[in-house]
Amino acid sequence: MVGVTLAAQTPTYAQKDNYPNRPIRLIVPSSPGGGQDIVSRAMAIRLTDTLGQAVVVDNRGGGGGGIGAELTKHAPPDGYTIGLMSATGVIRPLMYPSDYDATRDYIPILQVTRNPYVLVVHPSIPAKTVQEFVAYAKANPGKLNFSSSGPGSQIHLGCELLNNMAGIKTVHLPYKGTGAAYPDLIAGHVHWTLANITSSQPFIRQQRLRGLAVSGATRAQAQPELPTIAESGVTGYEVTQWYGILAPLKTPRNIIDHLHREMVKVVREPEFSKRFAADGTETVGSNGPEFLAHLKREQIRWSKVIKEQNIKGD
Repeated sequence: MVGVTLAAQTPTYAQKDNYPNRPIRLIVPSSPGGGQDIVSRAMAIRLTDTLGQAVVVDNRGGGGGGIGAELTKHAPPDGYTIGLMSATGVIRPLMYPSDYDATRDYIPILQVTRNPYVLVVHPSIPAKTVQEFVAYAKANPGKLNFSSSGPGSQIHLGCELLNNMAGIKTVHLPYKGTGAAYPDLIAGHVHWTLANITSSQPFIRQQRLRGLAVSGATRAQAQPELPTIAESGVTGYEVTQWYGILAPLKTPRNIIDHLHREMVKVVREPEFSKRFAADGTETVGSNGPEFLAHLKREQIRWSKVIKEQNIKGD
């Protein structure tokens, strides 16, 4: 009788003897084609091989990433639904009513990648270094503007963080995606922004935009000639786009550990790293506690920026 009772109390999803024995869904909180989608599909292809079951990318864009995040939170905690998280996913609940908290409602599995932005200005701005840009902005308070992929995006808050740390005042111009802002950047209607390294490189080479520095803690392999913003005088500044994978709360620990082991193998493959190196992306492969600590640091940092810059959601 005791044995029967114990068996009845053991959830079927807690057994990993044959896990996985059916396809796994990877929820990506964006439309196909963007950075999140590209990284996720690369992971899914290799995990399909290592896990022996199909890992299927399920794009659920909308709500600034909130729709996908909420779907992951409410999925059955059986190891067959996992989700991608980005910096925007952390920021969203800090600015808008949301049904999830990035640090409390999931079990982090690992951080997959991180990549810096490049600080670009239109050539009409007489600045070739970050120091010159800051000096020019201080001499012209409120006259410069910057573009972003929308209110509450990481680029928006990353630019506001630079405003805050450098003691300058520039005006936010939101666009529907980073690509939508390029025509106005090139035309000079937008003065500066934090841009994706890959998409901005052709315009920098053609001298239609000027790259001043990268936003990461170290110089980017893709643009080693550019200093970091921190080493250019804004000490302590660091903003990187990143992607990580997490699971719903109560997913059994043995399943989380199994997924982490297989994901780390993929992330540490030389070919996987080389695939993303061109745009300055670095693979990370952290463990769950390290990824959770990263999420908490991001939450604290962006909460402070939102408060100090008095940023409001629409």
